[in-house]
Amino acid sequence: SDIPKVLHKLSGETLLNHVIKTAKKLSPNKIVVIIGYQLELVKKSVSSNDILYSIQKNQYGTGHAVMQAKNHLENFKGNTLILSGDVPLIKASTLSSLINKHESGGFDASMLTADMQNPDGYGRVVRDIDGNLKKVQEHKDCNSKELEINEINSGIYIFNNQKLFELLPKLDNNNQQAEYYLPDVLSMIVLDNGKIGLEKIKKNDEIQGINTLK
Repeated sequence: SDIPKVLHKLSGETLLNHVIKTAKKLSPNKIVVIIGYQLELVKKSVSSNDILYSIQKNQYGTGHAVMQAKNHLENFKGNTLILSGDVPLIKASTLSSLINKHESGGFDASMLTADMQNPDGYGRVVRDIDGNLKKVQEHKDCNSKELEINEINSGIYIFNNQKLFELLPKLDNNNQQAEYYLPDVLSMIVLDNGKIGLEKIKKNDEIQGINTLK
């Protein structure tokens, strides 16, 4: 399709507007949408008029995408929740639970995870012997033992914003896809003895991404 993925409709509403409407239920300080492909079309499709935009001209991965929001977020003191425009079924109640865990635990970052019977294609959540996050390993970079892990990264995170923008410039793209992965920021926090919260989702349908018209 020539239409950007996030502009396809589900129950009469674009995928992106589903995510924005859910985000609004959390009463955020601001919402930033990172756009690139057919950006004017994407902007025009957004039903809210109080949305901020950042442009990602080239797609160099999730970490690179968030870096583009620096102009809107760099000096923000608070927490930044990161959502995907093609994951429209996530519920505000699930996100509230993640935010509450993050804030009450005083974490530097928190991540939504899920147990999947078939985790093919997903980044794996690698825990240490105490059950704390060791790292998130992208599927293509997993060794045979890591591929056996069923707990996956949902792609939904909340970060202490200042910690996030302190670490984003330190990302490298030394991996199979030569991309700047946002989960690598979590690994940096772990190496720096920071605290990361893990919240396992109960209904995996909520984090289902959309990859085909079917």
